[in-house]
Amino acid sequence: MANNDLLAVASQSGPTVSFFSVGTYRELGTVQLPNEPHELCFDPARRLLYCSITYRSGYYHRNTGRAHEIAVIDPDEQRVTDVIDLSPEHAPHGLVLDRDHDILYTSVEATDSAPGALLALDPGSRKVLRRIPVAAPGPHWFTVTPDGRQAYTTNKEAPYVSVVDLDSGRLLERIPVPGSEGVDISPDGRYVFAATPKADFSGTAPAGAGIAVIDTADHRVVRTLPAEGVTMPVHTTSGGLLLTGELRMTDEAAAAGGLGSQADGVLNVYSRAGSGERLLGQVEVGRFPLTITSSADGSLAYVSNVVSSTVTVVDLAALRPVATLSIPRREEPGAHGLAFVPAA
Repeated sequence: MANNDLLAVASQSGPTVSFFSVGTYRELGTVQLPNEPHELCFDPARRLLYCSITYRSGYYHRNTGRAHEIAVIDPDEQRVTDVIDLSPEHAPHGLVLDRDHDILYTSVEATDSAPGALLALDPGSRKVLRRIPVAAPGPHWFTVTPDGRQAYTTNKEAPYVSVVDLDSGRLLERIPVPGSEGVDISPDGRYVFAATPKADFSGTAPAGAGIAVIDTADHRVVRTLPAEGVTMPVHTTSGGLLLTGELRMTDEAAAAGGLGSQADGVLNVYSRAGSGERLLGQVEVGRFPLTITSSADGSLAYVSNVVSSTVTVVDLAALRPVATLSIPRREEPGAHGLAFVPAA
C-alpha cells in the first residue's frame, strides 16, 4: 500500500465523491455529482471510477423518484468525464467490474413491466449489452464469481438469493433466505455470504438473522453466522477475512426508530472466509455502517457510516480503529459508497 493510494467516498446527500490520501488521511478534493450517489467501482485499466446515481432524494421505498445514471469520474483529475444514461431502466445501485471479460455490471430495480435485473455494460462504448432478470423487484447488492460466469443477487423483499448465468441471462436458482442485504464471495469462489433478512432501522436482529453462508457448488445455505444486530454490509478482503457491519441502537432510539436514531455500530471481523468463519473480534465504528471495502493488501478496512457521515479506518491485525474521516453532507443520509484507488 502506497502513501499516494486514494480512498474515494460517495455521500448520498452531498451529493459528492470525496478523495482521501490513505497514507495521511488528508482530504485531497471533492467532486460534485447529480442527486443521489450510492455505490462506487474502480476500473484499473482505464483509471476511472463509476458511481451509481440511484434516487433523486431519499432512499429505498422512501424517495422522491428513481434516478437512471452512472457517473464516470477521473480520480486523478477529480472531475466527472461522462454520465451514462440507463433510461428506461432506473435505480442503479450495486456495481461490479468483471476485469477479465471487461464488463461492468449494475443492479436496477423493477419497472412497471419488468422485474429487477443486472445490466451488463461495455465500459468502452458505455452501452448496455444485455439485461439479466433476477426474478425480484429490489436487487441492490450482488457479487460475481471469479470466473465471471455467475452472479448472486440479494433481494430485499424476495425470500431468496437469485443465482443467474451471466452468459445466457438465465435464472439458475432461488436460494431460500428471508430477504437479504449485503453480499460478497470468498476469493476462491467457493462460498457466498449474504446478510439476512431485509434490514429495518431497529437495533435488534430477529431470530435466525445473520450471515447465510452459501456453498456455490450446490447453491445451498450450509450454515448461518448469528448476528446480534441488524446487518447490512458484507465484504471479503484479498486475504480472505470476512467483514460484516451491524447496527446498534440505544433503548431510547430503538423506541423512536427511523433513520438517524442509530447509535455507533460494530464491524465484525471473521477468520478466513470458508474455513469455519471464527469471530476474531469486533470494532466500534460510526452510526449505521452501510458499506465496507479494504485496502489492496487486506490490512485495512474502511467502513462508511451513513448516519454519522463518517468513514472508520480499521487496522485488521490489531482490531482497532486508526482514523475517522468526515464526509460532507447536506442532511441524512451521508457517507455511502467506497472504492480503494491504487496509485497510478
